[in-house]
Amino acid sequence: MALTAGIVGLPNVGKSTLFNAITKAGAEMANYPFATIDPNVGMVEVPDARLARIQELIPAKKVVPTTFEFTDIAGIVKGASKGEGLGNKFLENIRQVDAIVHVVRAFEDDNITHVNNKVDPLDDIETINLELGLADLETIDKRLAKVEKAAKGSDKEAKAELSVLEKIKPVLEAGKGVRTIEFDEDEMPIVKGLFLLTSKPVLYVANVGEDEMGDPESNQFINQIRDYVKDEGAEVIGVAAASEEEIASMEEADKAEFLEMEGVEEPGLNRLIRASYKLLGLETFFTAGGKETKAWTYHKGTKAPQAAGIIHSDFERGFIRAEIMGFNDLDKYETHAAVREAGRLRQEGKEYVMEDGDIVEFRFNV
Repeated sequence: MALTAGIVGLPNVGKSTLFNAITKAGAEMANYPFATIDPNVGMVEVPDARLARIQELIPAKKVVPTTFEFTDIAGIVKGASKGEGLGNKFLENIRQVDAIVHVVRAFEDDNITHVNNKVDPLDDIETINLELGLADLETIDKRLAKVEKAAKGSDKEAKAELSVLEKIKPVLEAGKGVRTIEFDEDEMPIVKGLFLLTSKPVLYVANVGEDEMGDPESNQFINQIRDYVKDEGAEVIGVAAASEEEIASMEEADKAEFLEMEGVEEPGLNRLIRASYKLLGLETFFTAGGKETKAWTYHKGTKAPQAAGIIHSDFERGFIRAEIMGFNDLDKYETHAAVREAGRLRQEGKEYVMEDGDIVEFRFNV
């Protein structure tokens, strides 16, 4: 399941620093605009404490977490939708990702140049969203020019698309994103086919100062950002990217000691990765014991046969049933036998909708 979140923002807000911390991939960093030109891509493990508990109770030879992909996209400047900076290329890179992680600078540092010579997260957000909206508006206008002619005849598909385009255009002209519009199930395929930048789900990351790593909520800009983007239904989290990059490079023992000293339970990156995972409507089921205990990613709403197909197409093709226990039940009763005795081991068929934390053994015949 190759889903990716693209990290975007103005130049020098800490995107590549954050990306380095997430992936340890060594993306180039520099204190000047456009240090990142081609997008860097990195896979990360999704932090999930349930894996360790499952391994403790149902030991396997190895443990395999699920993964998630991040893409570091170069900084966008005003006029990107008209080709300013390296705008067109960057906008196309954003078009290829499934969700947007929008990084805004929320710290003061005279040694790090801000492209607009001031720290103003709301202005940063407005700049990026304006450029994405203008690019989408251009896409809509081009489609309208083609579809309006076809819709005058008997082309039902053209009429349906025209209705959607006319619904979207005034929202973009008002400076709002397509993700703020509600579409019905007939309209959604049309919207997806337009590949609009502002239709993508977004997570705002306030890059706070290193001294705020232990309590990012104390940052003066966090609540301003939340209030500003509330109509989008977007989540906002605070992360000290520079500190997180330093933590990511530490040995595990040093990392634990540092976090304890700072009074932090886990790296802020764990929250970021989980929030990005959730942003795309992703959940996790597990297979346990034997050669490996493994976490598997699926879309919320997936039925059991399709979940089986994530492991192997034969599992879906020959699906018979799924034997399932919830993680919370295993955690409580501690053994497979005890879960069964408590009546919490379930046999589920083809219509069963997977739940986050399901521990599954699929039965199939091909």
